Amino acid sequence: MPRRVDGRQQKRSAWREYAESLIVAVLLALAIRAFVVQAFVIPSGSMLPTLRVGDYLLVNKLVYLFRPIRRGDIIVFKFPQDETRDFIKRVVGLPGETLEIRGEQVLIDGQILREPYAVYTESSSFGSAAPYHLGPIAIPPGHLFMMGDNRDNSLDSRSWGLLDESKVVGEASIIYFSVRSAAIPYDAILPRIVYAVTHPSLTRWSRIGRLVR
Repeated sequence: MPRRVDGRQQKRSAWREYAESLIVAVLLALAIRAFVVQAFVIPSGSMLPTLRVGDYLLVNKLVYLFRPIRRGDIIVFKFPQDETRDFIKRVVGLPGETLEIRGEQVLIDGQILREPYAVYTESSSFGSAAPYHLGPIAIPPGHLFMMGDNRDNSLDSRSWGLLDESKVVGEASIIYFSVRSAAIPYDAILPRIVYAVTHPSLTRWSRIGRLVR
């Protein structure tokens, strides 16, 4: 004889399946965030014009398991002077190189570095904290020299020194959303995105899906 299943038991079984599925989804999301990819938002203009305030990025946390860090990579890292803060800058100097800054020129091992992404303005937000005559500096193994693309308005290796590679979180890979953040009254990511989507004029639609370079 077929076994009869009580309706209440069936309902409890369905709720249990939903709960188990939710727990698995949450654990999977946490694992992905911890080891594979993580979302970040750009809070300042130090990487203009490459990245704008309000750009939301996905950061690849596995890429450097398969290849070394390269000059020109845009990476997220723990700020050496306060590791509760995440910074994003471009790799300019690599381990074993000698770096020197003369005005608006960066020299690597005595050769001028071509930097089409770098911009300079007439005034600096950091004054003497961002000098333009520096070095020569010998970059030791396991360290990087980091700079923002917005050279006159970037708190970077010119002021706080070399970055230990152990502080690297990952490489910025793609802009998955972008908003004119100053006009949005929320701080949390999801409410900001929902607000921006319901107010289309606040969304920078042309930036969505751009690779970070």
